[in-house]
Amino acid sequence: MKRLTRRETLGLLSAGVTFGAAPAFGLSGPPFLTDAIMAGDMPEMSARLPKVPRVIDTAALGGVPGRYGGEVRMLVGSQKDVRVMPILGYSRLVGYDREFNFVPDILQEFDVQEGRIFTFVLREGHRWSDGTPFTTEDLRYSFEDVMMHGELPGVPLEMKPDEEIPTVEVIDEVTIRYSWTVANPEFLPSLAAPVPPRIVLPAAYMKQFHQAYQDQATLDAHVVEQRVDHWRALHTKMSRQNRPENPDLPTLEPWRPRTAPPAQQYVFERNPYFHRVDERGQQLPYVDRYLLNVSSYEVIPAKVAAGDADLQYRTITFGHYTVLKEAEKRHPVKVSLWRQSAGSRLALYPNMTCADPVWRTMFQDVRVRRALSLAIDRDELNQALFFGLCQKSANTVLPESPLYKPEYARSYVDYDPDQANRLLDEAGFTAAGADGLRKLPDGNVAGILIETAGESSLETDALELVGDHFRRVGIELWTRSSQRDIFRSRVLAGEVVMSIWAGLDNGVPSADMSPRELAPTTDDQLQWPIWGVNYLSSGAQGEAPTLPEVQRLVELMNAWKVSESKDQREAIWAEMLQIHADQVFSIGTVNQAPQPILHAADLRNIPESGLFGYHPTSNLGIYNPDQFWLDREDTSNG
Repeated sequence: MKRLTRRETLGLLSAGVTFGAAPAFGLSGPPFLTDAIMAGDMPEMSARLPKVPRVIDTAALGGVPGRYGGEVRMLVGSQKDVRVMPILGYSRLVGYDREFNFVPDILQEFDVQEGRIFTFVLREGHRWSDGTPFTTEDLRYSFEDVMMHGELPGVPLEMKPDEEIPTVEVIDEVTIRYSWTVANPEFLPSLAAPVPPRIVLPAAYMKQFHQAYQDQATLDAHVVEQRVDHWRALHTKMSRQNRPENPDLPTLEPWRPRTAPPAQQYVFERNPYFHRVDERGQQLPYVDRYLLNVSSYEVIPAKVAAGDADLQYRTITFGHYTVLKEAEKRHPVKVSLWRQSAGSRLALYPNMTCADPVWRTMFQDVRVRRALSLAIDRDELNQALFFGLCQKSANTVLPESPLYKPEYARSYVDYDPDQANRLLDEAGFTAAGADGLRKLPDGNVAGILIETAGESSLETDALELVGDHFRRVGIELWTRSSQRDIFRSRVLAGEVVMSIWAGLDNGVPSADMSPRELAPTTDDQLQWPIWGVNYLSSGAQGEAPTLPEVQRLVELMNAWKVSESKDQREAIWAEMLQIHADQVFSIGTVNQAPQPILHAADLRNIPESGLFGYHPTSNLGIYNPDQFWLDREDTSNG
């Protein structure tokens, strides 16, 4: 095969990265690893780093070079929440910087030609957390031996534009090329996502669980030991990167898991071979360990206020802000207010594919969706829950997005019960009776059971207000709380008529980010899960959308997936956002909500303010938590 020239592989270099002057690699590195080095279990820092590490300029990011050591405690609501660590660590082949530009991270360089040919150059000398070399064999194995196997998880949708599977060429140990005959604008955004597609697996470790590389007797023994049914389930279980429950699975993240479930505390220790350094040449991360302590969602805010966390951003809301600020007087903690990047802090999702035939018909009528939106008094909700600090808005993009238009945010959000009543009359609801309630066309009371995952008191408080608003237009509202897994299963089964959740994950998109959230593309979209299943399965399961406007969204999504220019992508985004503004597929409330971020008072380099969300910020991921550090003298010895 032809070897790429440096000109061919030259890509964008990471923000905050300087390669003009070599960092001082003679520095000693983390004291936490001294015993292992002295015992001969691992080499000195200079031998653990890639030849060209990624340099994080802490000063350019508004911080200062830090000191090694210490532990950071976080509280989580369940064992499954260990998945927050790879989101927080945010080590990606290609990631976003703080301005949401694509930058190479694990990769040293990348090059894109014609929007369809992607050439990746790895960092020479980079190693997995167990010290084994990280090479293009790890990408080849993931593609050829896993995705293309037939019995293991297949090629993800983000790598199948127009249903085309890529051609993958291994050029050498550090260079690999993915190419399609059509453009694939979704590839890079998917790699920069909070949960990226698994195009990299530690081949040297995973081959022991693969039928092509392991004898059957040994595989059978592994199957019994791991309590799974067959080698395919074994391979899947042992390779989970986004849910790091296997302490033996090598990682490229800044912290590696050290605890197998079940447990009440999950320990993550520094990755000795992590590929980033600060401007002095000291290997990152600064913090030695993260301790994830399992509690219940209901008591986490109280425990945080009692000083049981050194960093907390999950399971606390603005409703807890006062008690958290009071905690500053009793404990060495600091609370900052960031802004949420979701399209809506809370949104209602009428399930247009629910099993209830009457509500399914009613929710597919745009007049009903508009009426329910107009019935909500967002000013009252904003004042009662957020002291007026939010902006009333549809579930749409924020002003920080280059795609934002004020008319998207204003669509059907002004409180107008008279117009809501007229729309409900037109849609076939009976007039309100003596009890103040309308009836459905089948004669039953017009009551909506709205379900939640039971993880937020804010949802309960909001639904009390919304229930009052709906009753003013003759609609009764009941609520039911359950656990997240049960809730998601009920949604997929069509048993949930309406639900409440956060709005668009990505409220600050650019045209180069996927508009997947705006079309039925997955089975976890609460307003149309059955249509999402249909898209996800390429028509093999679920049901195809019946509404023309939703069919158009699918057409536009497919057009974006093979678009060749930014102008095309901007036009597609604009039409999709306009359809959502007009059709009210989800009912937004307010956005730009304040989000408390609590951290130890001596945790440095954490910004005073920022955007907080799932995508594209990956919670705190784009703010480089590997360069947070504890300003304590007693941390330096690890």
